Amino acid sequence: MPDRLSALDASFLYLEDATTPMHVGGVAVFERPRDGFDYEQLLCLVGQRLAFLPRYRQRVLNVPGHLARPVWVDDVDFDLNYHVRRSALPGPGTDDQLYELVARLMARPMDHERPLWETYFVEGLAGDRVALVTKTHQSVVDGTGTVELGQLILDTMPQACEPYEDTWTPRRLPSPAQLVLDAVSEAVRRPGELVENVRDVVSDLSATAGEVTDAVGGVAAAVHRVLQPAPSGPLNRHVSGGRVFDVVRTRLEDYRKIRAEHGVTVNDIVLAAITGALREWLLSRGEGVSEATTVRALVPLAVLEPDTVEFSPAGLVNNEVEPYLVDLPVGEPSPVLRLQHVSHTLRAHADSGRSVAARAMLKVGGFAPATMHALAARAAGSFSGRIFNLLVINSPGPQVPLYAGQARMTEMFPVIPLARNQALAIGVTSYHGGVYFGLNGDRKALSDVDVLAGMIEDSLEELKGASW
Repeated sequence: MPDRLSALDASFLYLEDATTPMHVGGVAVFERPRDGFDYEQLLCLVGQRLAFLPRYRQRVLNVPGHLARPVWVDDVDFDLNYHVRRSALPGPGTDDQLYELVARLMARPMDHERPLWETYFVEGLAGDRVALVTKTHQSVVDGTGTVELGQLILDTMPQACEPYEDTWTPRRLPSPAQLVLDAVSEAVRRPGELVENVRDVVSDLSATAGEVTDAVGGVAAAVHRVLQPAPSGPLNRHVSGGRVFDVVRTRLEDYRKIRAEHGVTVNDIVLAAITGALREWLLSRGEGVSEATTVRALVPLAVLEPDTVEFSPAGLVNNEVEPYLVDLPVGEPSPVLRLQHVSHTLRAHADSGRSVAARAMLKVGGFAPATMHALAARAAGSFSGRIFNLLVINSPGPQVPLYAGQARMTEMFPVIPLARNQALAIGVTSYHGGVYFGLNGDRKALSDVDVLAGMIEDSLEELKGASW
């Protein structure tokens, strides 16, 4: 039987256009070791690990007449050098130059005639550093059979890449006649799918509030019964083809101190810091902010089905990521009350018995947040963009150093895709004592993303100094 894309995976391909590419990314920065870490070593490392990621050597093949959803087939012309690319920054190799490069790379859709992933080895960073910029399409990563490449190439100890023999042999492509025959056979067994599958364009998978409720099983209502349109504002704009990217670096110890002072979670603090920053950002733009003003965030959270807590080194087993709607109280001037409001809103998830504790997430091998961010972005795709203002994805990471080959990773910033009419997406992860934010914005609507990034730092400082 053909390896056919699921309805959800196919939707990511149908909905994608030039202004809303549907790939999740990451920016990892490494210290170059004494004996070096170069492009050839990265090629060796990725080539070795591809044996665990068969999907990364497959591409999408459409069925003639769109009689069925596309199928995954081996790429008979697979070229590792096409997917692992080399780039360099001009002197002086600043972080801002890196972020500009990331913005441009993330704005480009990927070639659907090839496997849907890319990795860039970026040299020229000041301080003898290198960066890896990854892009993986949302249709690729499911968290069990396929994890994000950024998770699989990182180890807890330095690893020299030994020469290896690539024994992979692609299977022959199915003929157009075979694709049609398979589609017709499936249609005979499930005739209702044929009408749906001939639609080669999906305009909006969740066009109504009722469809949204069905798509996520009503879990959003467990936090807030707010399926009416989100408040209007500058975060909901027609997305252009350009992107801007900036980052925030904070220390995990600061969050732990605030947690001890106020009895909240690290995730509560992250959202409260974003809330305070959005408040100041809106005021700086002259937007009207009253005590009742809110910004609605879509916050995908990891959940486990009861009695099925299970992790494997290569993936995440028996778990899901469910989207929650959280109204961030940007109109509240008190940082403590903002924090308590956010904490109260998310407590229903924590009390459900299905939330995944950070310590459990850390049992997953490699850098699991890379995969969790991809899964969360998939979950967010079930929602209509009309009911939220921005996407915020936070996933905890390991607190020990990780290595790509023999190069130590010093920091990691997620890059979350923008949905239609969404000008901002924020990814957050923790790693080795740091908490790192990646802000991906539309170039026209959010040209001042660096201002917002600075305000997140200020908002966290405000929370550190706040007390009852």
